[in-house]
Amino acid sequence: MAEDDDEDEEGPPGLPPGTPFYMTPAGAAALREELRKLLEEERPKVVEVVSWAAGLGDRSENADYQYGKRRLRQIDSRVRFLRKRLEKVQVVDPAAQARRDQVFFGATVTYARASDDAEVTITIVGVDEAESSQGRISWVAPVARALLGAKVGDTRKLRTPAGAEEIEVVDIAYPPA
Repeated sequence: MAEDDDEDEEGPPGLPPGTPFYMTPAGAAALREELRKLLEEERPKVVEVVSWAAGLGDRSENADYQYGKRRLRQIDSRVRFLRKRLEKVQVVDPAAQARRDQVFFGATVTYARASDDAEVTITIVGVDEAESSQGRISWVAPVARALLGAKVGDTRKLRTPAGAEEIEVVDIAYPPA
């Protein structure tokens, strides 16, 4: 996840300004929980350590003070980022998807690669929720963009660094409504 609060100000990377930050309800809840923990738990503890360390005198060689101040700057930066992100997030509930025969945001899609017939299952999620090791792919990722709008049996071309690859949609699933 991005730490720089100036990053992605205008929309997800690689997309035009004004493009919304789509996110699942679980992803938005996770960001809100992270913000709550930073503000209500972690920041007060660090402030307490910094206050204690500041009372010890010489701050120039006080590692607790210096580390604490650095950590406060990191927390404050992350808090700004999270607040800005949450202001712009557009929550999309995949369980409410009416057209379940097509690939849209929040779908879990199984596709087969034409090159080796290997099947891959991914879930299309928001930029901040993506975790490729768990099969959670950002909706702006090339494979997700290739699959959006497809139906079972559709073949799509996926551009990869090794060249174009054909993939076929095998299954589409959404969470129960």
